[in-house]
This record gives sequence, C-alpha cells and structure tokens, in this order.
Amino acid sequence: MAENPLGANDDEFRDMMRKFLSGEGDMDPSKLAGAAGLPSDPVMMARLMGQLRKAMNASGDGIDWQTAREEAGRIAAEGSTRTSDLELDRLRQALSVAALWLDEATTITQLTSEPALLTRAEWAHQTMPVWTELADPVANSIADSMTTVLAEQVPEELKGMLAGATQMMRQVGGALFALQLGQVIGRLSAEVVSGGDIGIPLLPGRDETEVQAAMLPQNVTAFGTDLDIPTDQIQLYLAVRELAHARLFRHARWLRAHLTSAITDATRGTRIRTDRLEALAADFDPQNLDGLRELLTSGELIEPKSESQQQALGRLETTLALIEGWVDVVTADATRRIPKADAVAEMVRRRRASGGPGERAFATLVGLELRPRRLREAAAFWRAVTDAVGADARDGLWAHPDIMPTAADIDDPDARIRSMTEATTEPDALDKALSDLLADEGDRPVERGPGEAPDEPPSSAEPTA
Repeated sequence: MAENPLGANDDEFRDMMRKFLSGEGDMDPSKLAGAAGLPSDPVMMARLMGQLRKAMNASGDGIDWQTAREEAGRIAAEGSTRTSDLELDRLRQALSVAALWLDEATTITQLTSEPALLTRAEWAHQTMPVWTELADPVANSIADSMTTVLAEQVPEELKGMLAGATQMMRQVGGALFALQLGQVIGRLSAEVVSGGDIGIPLLPGRDETEVQAAMLPQNVTAFGTDLDIPTDQIQLYLAVRELAHARLFRHARWLRAHLTSAITDATRGTRIRTDRLEALAADFDPQNLDGLRELLTSGELIEPKSESQQQALGRLETTLALIEGWVDVVTADATRRIPKADAVAEMVRRRRASGGPGERAFATLVGLELRPRRLREAAAFWRAVTDAVGADARDGLWAHPDIMPTAADIDDPDARIRSMTEATTEPDALDKALSDLLADEGDRPVERGPGEAPDEPPSSAEPTA
C-alpha cells in the first residue's frame, strides 16, 4: 500500500483526515498538545480540544485572540495570592513619596491619574491588547504557511476534500499559536513588577494621551525575597521607576506612536520557513514528538529578518535604550535618600538585561526582542547631558521626535552636549539682526534740518580767563 508524506498508508491517512475535518473520532489530545509545545495535563487537554473544535467552526480571516486571553487569565489567576491590606497601604505610600521625589529630579510634571495596584490576572487582562497587536503579524504568517504546506503535502486524491477546508486549517493553526501566546503572557504576569517593566507602555489610560502607572504588589514582594534590602526601600525604588516611565510617555505624547511604528516595521513581512514545515510533515512520527516540540517552541520557524527589518529593529533598540537610560538616571537622582538604592538599581539592570523566562519565550515565539542592548551606554549619555546642561534642557530633548537623541549621540555624548550649549550661548537670528540694526543706526550721521548747526564735540580744554 502506498505511503503518504505523514508516514501512514493512504487508507489510514484518508480516514484520519476525514475524522479530523469532521471533528469526529478519538484524536489523542496529548500528542497534539505535545506537538504544540504545551503541557499535557488533563485540564489543558480539554481546553485544547475545545479551542480546536471552536476554531474549526469559526469564520473570518483573523486570529481569534480570545483563546490567548482566556489562557493567560487562567495561568495568572492560578499563581495569584492575596496581598494584605497593610502591604497595599505601604505601597500606596511609597508611590506618593516617589511622586514628590521625582518632582526634584525632573521637570516633567506628575500624572493626572492615580497609579493602580493590580493582581497578576488583572495585568494579563489589561495588557493583552498590546501583546496581540505585537504578535498578530507572526500569528497570521504561521497560520497561512501551515495551510499552504498541509495542502501541498497531502496525497493527490485528498486535495479535493481539502479544497474547501483551507480556512478551517488556518483557524486551527491560529488557535494553536494563540494558545501558546496565552501561556507566555500568563507566565509573564508572574515576572513583571510594574506597568512599564517591559519598556513599552502596556496599560491603557483614560484616553490616547494618558498612561496608566501600575504596580503588581505580589511581584514586588517576590522581587525582594532574596535581597538583603529592607522592603520599604525596594518599594520606593520600584515606585520611582514606574512613575518616571509613565511620566515620560505622558509628556512625550508622540513616543508611544513612535515605538509602535518601529515595532510594526520590525515585524512587518515576517516570513515562515516553509522548508521546516515541509520536513516536519514528511518526517512526522507520532511516537516521537520531541523534534516537533523543539521546532515549534525554539523560534526556528521564523526566517531571519530582512535588511529593512534589521534596520527597524536597530531603531527600536535605540529608542528603548534611550527610554530606559533616561528612567535610570532620573530614578538614581530621585532616590539618593535610599541607603541601598545602588544595590536595587544593579538588581534591576541585571534583570532588565537578561529578562525572565516568560519574556524570553515571547521573543522566541514572536521573534521580537524587547531588551535594549545599549542600556548602559544610553544611561551614560543621559548622565553626561544632565551634568552638562541640567535636568530642564535634558528633558527638553523629548519635546519632539526630530530632536530626540540618536544612536550617534549615544556614541558621542560630547558632540550633542556641544550643540546644546552653543544653542544656549549664541544669540538667535532675530536677536542678532536687531543688534546689527542698532549698531548701524549708531554709526550713521544724524540728519539736520535747515539752519541747524552740527553738534560741537565737547572740549577738554579749560576756558581762558
């Protein structure tokens, strides 16, 4: 009997496909979950099968992100614990003090809305719209590629049956990706300590120009578990960082759109390695899913970025580094009263440089790294600018995207500082023109009327007797 590309004979394959497409049969959900790189616990199995059946009956071309929202909320809720009212009050007090300290370190004004204290589940729910926006290009590319490759790999006699089922296959691929994204965001909810912890504004404000500052009390407590630092000092430091980040985005209202544009440029046109999918289909062994799991969870399905994507990613990294560097410098100036501020700052920098398991999983799944590689250099730039021209002129560099520092400025802070100091010491064009006009008027002879004698110059000689 002839063998098909998936390793089963034609009759077995035909029967399997009929059952799969009709939603019948006893397909082993643990094998399917393993292929998707998901845990094989009974609850997950039931959810996976329910989502796939829902996907097979869905209509439309987009990804159904409800799967991701539900999965992220479920995982976040499982790990949540209640924070005592005393701890919540202490964190609110820390945020109030942090706002006053920031007023001394930056000219950027306070927020107009109170910071929120969120559970992990609340954070997952409120930030999901941003995560799905970031993941959408890759999710659609994977779903489209799965449809194409599966249609090409089935035997000729089954292609007629698949002709009307490509949309369903695409929905199934999208559902598997959405389920993985939900797993990632659920794990991330246990790692982040604040709304701006990832470097981009994830929480919506009251309108497009507002930014919501937020802390996750449970994770703030976990952050300091293994540190020999008083809890109140950790709370104060993290509160200052979060408010500084939120203030910056509220002040530079163009910055959110600038970041979104850079992210879109870096992910637009994401291509999937169809050769890997084809090899996967040809060599599929249901008894050995380790290779399949590794492929789907390692990021190897995403092709290397194009030159234009690499350039966009470079711009994104520079912007993220400048944001984080500014926050580092302002936070350091605002927390001078904290005895162990330097120790907390170093812990934050190390954590920011490496990321947690959830964030690394997101980078693998979507192919988008949100960790700026030049954070220390960017912080050194902002420190040099602050020391040279002061906080007011430093913060003025966020007034418009055209004057925002660049990668070249990070490389050579002195050049940017010279341009800033020259701009403040040299008269502007209007002042110079007015000065020249007044000088010309002083040198020009005074016109006299008829009969008027010219002024005599004063004499230094004494009159004679």
